Amino acid sequence: MKLTKTLTSVSIIALSALTLAACGSNSSDKDSSSSKTKSSKVAKKSSSSAKEQKQTAGAALKDGDYSLEEADYSHGYKVEMSMTVAGGKITKTTYDYVDKDGKSKTQDADYEKTMKKQSGVGPKEYIPELNKSFTKNGSNVAAIDVVSGATDSSLSFKNYAAQLVQAAQAGKTDKITIQNGQKMKDGTYTLEEENYSHGYRTVFSITVAGGKITESKYDNVDKNGKSKSDDAEYEKSMKKVNGVGPKEYTEKLNASLVKNQEPAKVDVVSGATHSSDSFILYAEQLINAAQAGNTTPIKVSNIVYAE
Repeated sequence: MKLTKTLTSVSIIALSALTLAACGSNSSDKDSSSSKTKSSKVAKKSSSSAKEQKQTAGAALKDGDYSLEEADYSHGYKVEMSMTVAGGKITKTTYDYVDKDGKSKTQDADYEKTMKKQSGVGPKEYIPELNKSFTKNGSNVAAIDVVSGATDSSLSFKNYAAQLVQAAQAGKTDKITIQNGQKMKDGTYTLEEENYSHGYRTVFSITVAGGKITESKYDNVDKNGKSKSDDAEYEKSMKKVNGVGPKEYTEKLNASLVKNQEPAKVDVVSGATHSSDSFILYAEQLINAAQAGNTTPIKVSNIVYAE
């Protein structure tokens, strides 16, 4: 599964938007973190749990069992994932790669040996580690640690975790099927956050033609629909602190997705890491929609926390 980065804005995932530090998946068959771009070189990092923060926006999770699975096998395995919500909290999660006989990738000694030799980690280590982090962090998917050596799988995991959280917010217990082996269908696919953080929310769309992404329109807008890129004061303040502002990173992220076609290959913009991570997470979800040919706009009841 291809993924790449440590996503921090929420897609339903709790995005604790950072002030001027940049307010702001396509499943693949790679488990190694030896990706071709710097964007995949994400070190494992710890995050403060959102459970300790006061939620100020975003729908609550509805009790029930939620599940997700990939439709197609890649290198003999596909993802199966689930979570249970009780009392509005995530109380249990499961995550694994299984073969056609239902056997876990963690039991594949040859796969473990080969990947561990190349990346320093194998499915026996990263699969339970990711699952443990999900259970620990709950709906704050942004806080799930990326496992060094299994970056792509980690980011894919976060994308899927976010989709499960979104399902729980809506109370949709039907199994989510990811059409991971399908070519993207032509059309325009859109996603938008419902809640504002620091006065802005994300709006994002991609256009697919001939099975390729021909246009990426990612932006953060205020209540009047004005782009953060046009906020001169914000641009000046953020650029002074981080060396980059929304005018620059927004353009770079959109251009990188069209150029590289895969969220996993999108370069993280220096000085706008959190916005880059959020972009990648949402791009992954839009590509999943394009693989299924589902043009229904995705509404993200993004969770916002008090500062």
